[in-house]
Amino acid sequence: MNRLVLTAQLLERGALRYTPAGLPALDLSLKHESQVTQDGQARQVFFEIKARAIGAITQQVAGLEMGSTHGFAGFLGSQRNGRGVVFHVTELD
Repeated sequence: MNRLVLTAQLLERGALRYTPAGLPALDLSLKHESQVTQDGQARQVFFEIKARAIGAITQQVAGLEMGSTHGFAGFLGSQRNGRGVVFHVTELD
């Protein structure tokens, strides 16, 4: 199963563009900060991840305030160049 659910802050949002299939798309940068427990030890987690919204979800993402924190859900896929991963956002909380 490939499903990611993440609470994150919206850092950047690119300009609305369209895929070759004519679907609206937005590229995003998200920042996550939390404390988790690993093997009984508390650990601080901080990271930024590239994300993408394609299709109807772009309307919701376009309306989010920069710097605001939301729940994002979706799946991980490879970037166009094959290097690294991108979080494909399919749902918002």
